Amino acid sequence: MSWLQKLQERWEVKSVWQVIIILIVFACTGFTVMFLKQPLYNLAGITEETSAWIKVPYYLLTILPVYQLVLLAYGFIFRQFRFFWAFEKRMFRHILMFFDKRKNKIKGYSNNPGN
Repeated sequence: MSWLQKLQERWEVKSVWQVIIILIVFACTGFTVMFLKQPLYNLAGITEETSAWIKVPYYLLTILPVYQLVLLAYGFIFRQFRFFWAFEKRMFRHILMFFDKRKNKIKGYSNNPGN
């Protein structure tokens, strides 16, 4: 079984061709965000000399949401919006579960009854 077929099964899509289109969408999104990063940094006045303490939060608050929006836009253009919308919801759910687990550990209890 090829790696494309494995991705087809994992992503539960209809064909290998759809997997290829999805990979193209990820590639286009990455390149687009790569080209948008510097203008967004320039807009905020961030330079090479700017501290990482400023760059990292700015990146997280601006570039990552831009990536998500560009991903959905390319998904729409390549007629794969439904896949990427489900992908975004799954990812957001995982992020929320991560923070929920951390909050519960901080409080000293867990959602798992075995603990």
